[in-house]
Amino acid sequence: MASVNSVEVPATKVVLDVVLLLCVGFPVLFLYLWGTAYQRGFFCDDESLRHPYYPSTVPSAYLYIVGIGMNCTVMILTEYFNCPKTNKEVRFLGKIIPNWLVNTYCVLGIFAFGMACSHLMTDIMKYTVGRLRPHFYTVCQPSIDCTSDFLNHNHTYHTVFTCTNELYRHNKHIMKELRLSFPSGHSSFSMFTMTYFAIYLHKRMTWDGSKLLRHTLQYLAVLAAIFTGMTRISDYKHHWSDVLAGLSLGCAVAVITATCFSTLFPKRNGKSMLENDSSELSNLNGNRAAAGV
Repeated sequence: MASVNSVEVPATKVVLDVVLLLCVGFPVLFLYLWGTAYQRGFFCDDESLRHPYYPSTVPSAYLYIVGIGMNCTVMILTEYFNCPKTNKEVRFLGKIIPNWLVNTYCVLGIFAFGMACSHLMTDIMKYTVGRLRPHFYTVCQPSIDCTSDFLNHNHTYHTVFTCTNELYRHNKHIMKELRLSFPSGHSSFSMFTMTYFAIYLHKRMTWDGSKLLRHTLQYLAVLAAIFTGMTRISDYKHHWSDVLAGLSLGCAVAVITATCFSTLFPKRNGKSMLENDSSELSNLNGNRAAAGV
């Protein structure tokens, strides 16, 4: 009968992981609640800011439900059914933790960390640049007499103005979002979640009933992210360069997270991160026992 190697996971390790995740996630909440964007001005002859205001084709709620809900559901089910049998026993606070749950913790933790990093990078760029959205004139109706600028061919850069549109000017959320065009948050979030989903399927999906099923799901996931980005242009929520930057940012963070941070790819001696940690702890315990410690 094979012997069972018992490995105790320190509680401090889990607490540290949670604290570090909160350290990345809290600034996102802080910017959302109290952040102030750079007060960028405009030229009266800037036609890119005179588009109509439309509701979002892909609302933020749908984005989070699909991007977070689908990924978490697929990852939990996959780790549960595909968890390899091993003679290693993982304990936390003295209790045995199923191996599939340990693997799920590692996978979801890295996914959440990468998602928070992508979101924070996007928000920092948004608030630092302060680019006006394409529907700026429609929503704001700035208190600037542009008629004289047009008649005198005066290209004045206006930075001091107030919004006079009674329909929106008392809505603090819309007025704040009016300056957060670059880069597109919808694009970066959707591309990160869908690219990570595609990479996860590539490494974890082992069913060989169809040669093209996995690739079809990967294609549809990335296509959904691109579609989301295109709707941000057609809805006049973002300029095309905002969407391009958002898609590029989300894709880059997803690839870096999957290849450098996650356990999806072999680490060091070809074993996963968890297996390496377990081996190191087992060797350490064996050395201590041999030394009589």
